[in-house]
Amino acid sequence: MARYSATPANEAKSAKCRGSNLTVHFKNTVETANAIKGRKLLNAVAYLKDVKEHKQCIPFRRFHRGIGRTAQAKAFGATLARWPAKSAQYVLDLLKNLQANAESKGLNAEDLVIKHILVNPAAKRGRRTFRAHGRINPYKRSPCHIEIIASEEEKNVEKAKDERAAVVFQTRQQLAAKRLRASRQ
Repeated sequence: MARYSATPANEAKSAKCRGSNLTVHFKNTVETANAIKGRKLLNAVAYLKDVKEHKQCIPFRRFHRGIGRTAQAKAFGATLARWPAKSAQYVLDLLKNLQANAESKGLNAEDLVIKHILVNPAAKRGRRTFRAHGRINPYKRSPCHIEIIASEEEKNVEKAKDERAAVVFQTRQQLAAKRLRASRQ
């Protein structure tokens, strides 16, 4: 069993999945993960499908050097955004795996909320590129590890109204002022 960086509050109502050494850019995947954190599982799946079709964008908030602007980013309160198709596909595949894990545990996929998603850089894999004048430079990839934990959202129950809470406590001066006003009327 793989070790996760976080543990859910209720293990019985949570589902987990992870991918290691995925050949997808680390920085794009971090932004994709941050965009779906806190969303419901089915909402996140629909959102990532829209990203692949360029109907919605992924706002780039941390790794945003050299990123172009787009009007689609206004929906997220940002200006810089992209459509990282490969990152979206890898995260989408993991979400489908998470949904299957949840169904095997008997959880309802409609109630699942992505509580934890983590992207860590994996070991860089190197190649080399040949330059002018007989020089050689490194040509490295930036793969990553992704882990996702989703939990069923707990239903909020309204607190029963307490009749004693309706009683307003007043000081002697407030009561005296109240009696004085009542006597004047």
